[in-house]
This record gives sequence, structure tokens and C-alpha cells, in this order.
Amino acid sequence: MTSRPELTGSADLFYDASMARKYHTSSRMVGIQYEITKRAIELLCLPDPASDHGPSMVLDVGCGSGLSGSVLGRMGHAWVGCDVSGDMLNVANEQQAGDKEKGGDDGDDDEMGDASDDGSEVDGHDDDKSSAPSQDYRGDLIHHDMGTGLPFAPASFDACISISAIQWLCYSNSTAQNPKARLTRFFSSLYRVLRRGGRAVLQFYPETAEQAVLISECAASVGFAGGVVVDYPNSTKAKKHYLVLSFDRTRKTPEALDGMETGLHVTRKSSVKVYG
Repeated sequence: MTSRPELTGSADLFYDASMARKYHTSSRMVGIQYEITKRAIELLCLPDPASDHGPSMVLDVGCGSGLSGSVLGRMGHAWVGCDVSGDMLNVANEQQAGDKEKGGDDGDDDEMGDASDDGSEVDGHDDDKSSAPSQDYRGDLIHHDMGTGLPFAPASFDACISISAIQWLCYSNSTAQNPKARLTRFFSSLYRVLRRGGRAVLQFYPETAEQAVLISECAASVGFAGGVVVDYPNSTKAKKHYLVLSFDRTRKTPEALDGMETGLHVTRKSSVKVYG
């Protein structure tokens, strides 16, 4: 794969049937998606599914072939995924149909125990299994472009994750597409579909510092509080950006791995300060 698929055109064209299947069956990509999703869920601080709260309802934006959703399901949460690539969703549906035949186990444990993008090994995934009762790992899937706004009723979700997706909104694939407008529309709809008290963790790959600021400013402009957590900032391969959003302006931005934290501080006038 090219290092910057966003530069090749729209995601629905890049992730055609061949690329979608290649992505889903790559042990390297499966391992990377697993690690990033686990970290995003950790940053969400969701209640234990086995507690009185029960499973959280989580939206997975840019769910692709369902790799991140399967981690949510293993950990005991209910999830709904949306993606702009119909071919990615076809792979996800095929995988979920296979899971149903096998009784809910997606069978990816061996493949997922592979190398991560920083060269370290991914441990076995018994820790994915929460203390919640055994449940179906599958989620509902919707074909949708997040840049047009999320098509869900208000207060539908307890939380949201997005893995390696929202940076696509920083690129224009036609004269009708305005990155800032699409980002604002996305964050405005995310603000609407989250229940008050809900949180979102959106992992993304900014091409430039300006893109990270644009994404953060658009999130702040619709009312979100939060911050950008940068894990492993000194590693070319392991460095990851997580936009951690909530409705609570007093909530402290979580600490980054390897000691780096970038705060996005939002006042009631939606001004943004990014520092490192």
C-alpha cells in the first residue's frame, strides 16, 4: 500500500474489492488495527460490560472490514459501524456471516498475534475477553460517508471510536468538497448522536501539523472539549495521534504513552490551544 492512500483519491475508490480483501487478510494490518483499537478503547474509559451499566453502545466510524469492531465485540460491547467503502463492508459482512456459522468466534486470534508496526509482537488476546457473559461479536454495518454527517438519531451512542479514518476528510476529491466544511459537518453530527456524558476517541494520521490543528479546531467549534494524545512521539512507525473528545470541560486529557501529551484546551468561545 502507498504510505498516503488519501493522496490517491477517495476512500471508496482506493478500497476496492481487491484492496479491501488484501487489507483484511494482512496479518500486519490486523495486528496494527488490534493494537490501535485496544488503545482507543482504553482511552474511552468505558464501564465494565459485566457491571450494572451493561455493554456500552459504541459507534465505529470508518469501520472498514470490521477489524476494530470485532475487538469491541470481544470486549463485551455492542457496536455499529459505518464506512464509505462498500467493498470494505462486503468483506466485513462475509466475515460476520462466517462468525455466525462458527458460533460467534471470529477465528482471527492466530492471525492477530503478529508483528505490530513498531516491530514488537502483539500478545495473545485472551485479555480481550471481558468478564461479561458470552455474546455475539458482530455489529450492524452501514454504508455511509462520514463527511456528509452521521445518519443516526440523537443520543444513540455511549461512545465512538474511529481508527485511521478521519484524516481522509482533510482532502478534497472534487470542487464540491470543502475539507473544513466536511470536518465540521462530521463533528457536529457526532456531537448530536453521542449521549451526554459520552466520549469519542478518534485515531488519525495527520500529514502535517496544520491538519491536526484543523481537525482539532473543527471538533472544538461544535462544542467538544478534549485533547490530542500523541503516543510514542519519537518513533517514526509507532507514533499515533488520538483525538480524545468529551462534553466535560473539566476532564483532564489522558496521559500519552512514552510521556508525551498534547492538550487541546477549549474555552466557551471555542478557542483552541495546542501545546506539546
